[in-house]
Formats: sequence, structure tokens, C-alpha cells
Amino acid sequence: MKRTAEIVLGIIGALGYAFMAAIGGFMLWMQNNRELMEETMTGTGDPTTDLTMDEFDAMIDLMGAGGWVLLASAIGAIVLGIIAMVLLKGNSKPVIAGIIFIATAVIVSFVTTGVGVIAGIFYLVAGIMCLVRKPKTTLEM
Repeated sequence: MKRTAEIVLGIIGALGYAFMAAIGGFMLWMQNNRELMEETMTGTGDPTTDLTMDEFDAMIDLMGAGGWVLLASAIGAIVLGIIAMVLLKGNSKPVIAGIIFIATAVIVSFVTTGVGVIAGIFYLVAGIMCLVRKPKTTLEM
């Protein structure tokens, strides 16, 4: 049985997680460019964006921590997705691949507090398809 649909859904999910990793990397880059952040926050002229230095430092620290969480969880999800797709190749171990897809989707969605849920939906559907689809049996007479 061909598992093309599951592999395609896995690739789309991995691309979604790659986008999430790019967002995490951008957050880390912004944390390390403090001058650019200060200029962006003070250059708007909007009085609602005026922050104290303590609030600004807390925001920078939160951005760095969130960036690391997004980056690490996305890389982990991509690696686990590739492992699951390799297990699907040739229909060798679809049940294990399905469990990996589903567990990765659920865990990463919770860890990232919902940021990875869209990519997780593709992994979730691929995992369910891996578990539900059974090879056709032919009767010989």
C-alpha cells in the first residue's frame, strides 16, 4: 500500500514547523539586537508604547525564552517527522510512524502554547491516517 498522502501531510507539517523555527530564530535575533528594539519601541511616537527600562528588559528576556522554546520544539518536531516518514517509506512500520506523528503534534502544540497547532494538525491527520488505513486483503480461491 502506498502511503503518499501521509508522507505529503508530513512534509507540509514539517514545513509549518520550519516556519515556526524561523519565527523562533527571528525572536532570538531581535533579542540580541537591543538597539534596534529600543529604536522600534521609542521611534513610533505612540504614547501607549512607552515602556520603562524594567518592562523593556522583561520583554527582551521573555522574547529570548520564547524564541528558544519555539526553535527547540520546532527542530525536534521536524526531526521526529522525518523519522516517521522514513518509517512510512515502503509501508514498513505505519503504526509506529502514526504514534510518532500524533505524539509530536500534541506535545509540540502544548509546549508552544498553541503556536504550533496549525503544523500539528497536518501531523495529527497523517498520524490518524497511518493508524486507520489497513492494506487491502485479497481472497484466493
